[in-house]
Amino acid sequence: MSRVTFFAAAGVLALLAPPAYAADDDGGGKDLAEVVVTAAPYVVSIDSTTTSVNVVKREDLDLAPSAGLGDVLANLPGVRSSFFGPGASRPVIRGLSGPRVQVLTNGVGMIDASGLSPDHQVASDPQEAERIEVLRGPSALAYGGSAIGGIVNIIDNRIPSTYREGVHGRALASYSTGDEGKAVSGALSAGFGGGFTVTLDGAHRRSGDYEIPVDPMSRDLAAELGLPAPSRARTKVPNTFVDLDAVGGGLSYVGEQGWGGVAIKHTDSSYGSAAEEDVHIGLKQTRIDTRGGLNFGFGPFESIKFAGGYSDYKHTEFEGDEPGTTFLSKGYEGRVELVQPNRDGWQGAVGFQGLHRTFDAIGDEALIPATKIDELGVFTLQRLDKDSWGVEGGVRVDTRSVKNIRADRDFTNLSASLGVFARPLEGWFFGASVSRTSRALTEEELSSFGAHPATGAFEVGDPTLDKEVSYSLDTTAHYSNDTWTLDLHGFYADYDNFIDLVPTGATDPDSGFPIFNFVQGGAKFYGTEAEVGYTAWRSGDKSFRLEATGDYVHGTTDSGPAVRIPPWSLTGRGVYTSGFWTGTVELHTVGKQTRVANFELPTDGYTMLDVSLVVRPFENTPDLKVFVDAHNLTNVEAREAASFLKDVAPLPGRSFRMGVGYRF
Repeated sequence: MSRVTFFAAAGVLALLAPPAYAADDDGGGKDLAEVVVTAAPYVVSIDSTTTSVNVVKREDLDLAPSAGLGDVLANLPGVRSSFFGPGASRPVIRGLSGPRVQVLTNGVGMIDASGLSPDHQVASDPQEAERIEVLRGPSALAYGGSAIGGIVNIIDNRIPSTYREGVHGRALASYSTGDEGKAVSGALSAGFGGGFTVTLDGAHRRSGDYEIPVDPMSRDLAAELGLPAPSRARTKVPNTFVDLDAVGGGLSYVGEQGWGGVAIKHTDSSYGSAAEEDVHIGLKQTRIDTRGGLNFGFGPFESIKFAGGYSDYKHTEFEGDEPGTTFLSKGYEGRVELVQPNRDGWQGAVGFQGLHRTFDAIGDEALIPATKIDELGVFTLQRLDKDSWGVEGGVRVDTRSVKNIRADRDFTNLSASLGVFARPLEGWFFGASVSRTSRALTEEELSSFGAHPATGAFEVGDPTLDKEVSYSLDTTAHYSNDTWTLDLHGFYADYDNFIDLVPTGATDPDSGFPIFNFVQGGAKFYGTEAEVGYTAWRSGDKSFRLEATGDYVHGTTDSGPAVRIPPWSLTGRGVYTSGFWTGTVELHTVGKQTRVANFELPTDGYTMLDVSLVVRPFENTPDLKVFVDAHNLTNVEAREAASFLKDVAPLPGRSFRMGVGYRF
């Protein structure tokens, strides 16, 4: 199916029914059991999931730092950032990153190049989102093998699924010290009768080189290189500027029996590479999306959901003013889900997914030849919930074809899971699930050959590598009442044919980089995540709440300790809420990491203090807020163990941020 036919068919589906109208609320109400959109095509609440889930809402994003996706999510339990300076960061989930963590926009893949290299920016800024959902652990049944480690789904409101009469919107502006950062974002939606809604949104952020409390080079790296101990004076990390603009819009139609629409977005970003002082990166992407749903019975199904996206992406690495290597990615992805009605607690869906993508790299650092990738998948998810107990499971079969001059491979993957859960007492939920997940290999793993300055290695792929398979166990416990909330998760994953990039001991004579090969072997990962909340005091609209989170992950491969594994972390915070202001104090402690691969250096632990204050100054305008926060108030040296740049680019030092937000 051509992309023209694909989007035309979606538009016809969206216009099949007369208009219907959603309740006129501002979305500020809090459900006791919030639905997780990404978990399944049918309704699953966050307190009934058998895997670890977090939802970052728009209110949280208003107060989040102006940063990349990985940095915004980095303090969630079990999540870290690949931090390649402020310009590029992807989430690291349970010690896994790159092609094992699927980043989605509205349930469809990014079709960018962010998974191929840590210096590649995700082509979607967090400030474009209405919410971000993070699912840890295998989620490949619904989204394919690239979700073997987890999913991050960025959900925007360019194609609203409900109708609201009139004009509504939001606006946010902030300024930060430390990097002289300026950021603005906003969104408008206009429901003008007949069920139609037009949307427009945009985001802009600009920042300079960021300040740190020490010399960029770590003491361990200086000692290894035989250099004097680095200075402890405050300085900046050079070439870490960011200049990003994103603008998008959409048209949506809501009828009595369904909804649907089309949206378009353009991203234009330029940012410095902290790994190379004379290199900066320019990213451009134009993306068209469609999604919707129809509610009518046909056979065993009551509704159909669809989503699709087309992307034209270009990423150029400039050496001074001259273009160096250019990465091109173009393609489209679509999914259709047939949803069964709820029959006495039994819910389910059958889905289909397809992807066509072409990738090319041109220039001196073109590690991967021109490649064509095609994927097809079919899956079913089923859940029986009898209130006090239940079971869930699913099966997915998908194919992936990777074709270029170095590799011509076809993979067929089978993934399956089975889970059980129980609610033995009021407020309690216990769950456990086992899964087998299969991941087809990427063009990078199969066919890389060349020097890669971002990783400091000459990387060599292997076109004979087999698919990666994991066998995992996840356990879950939820508890909530008027005073306490508790969320505990444990996981264990055993991998066959785990892909690792390991040194050969040889050096490439031209680049001077050590040669690393992609190899396969066994691997084991296990760990835990915990979130606890306690409302210590409440009186009317005033309250004081204590919260704590923690995580730990341990990873081992046949080559030894897994690379760039984050150490344990603990976070404690106190939140005071009054009628017109909210104050938060947070202490974030990260342990040292000495269990490292033989080509890595250890990282020291640190404790970071953050404080924030949000004020709603006018009683009759509660949707206007003014905020100020202090990040790393004690100005400690902090290095992210999951980052390639941990020894040359520590995390930002003390910084203050102030801003204003308004929703109407």
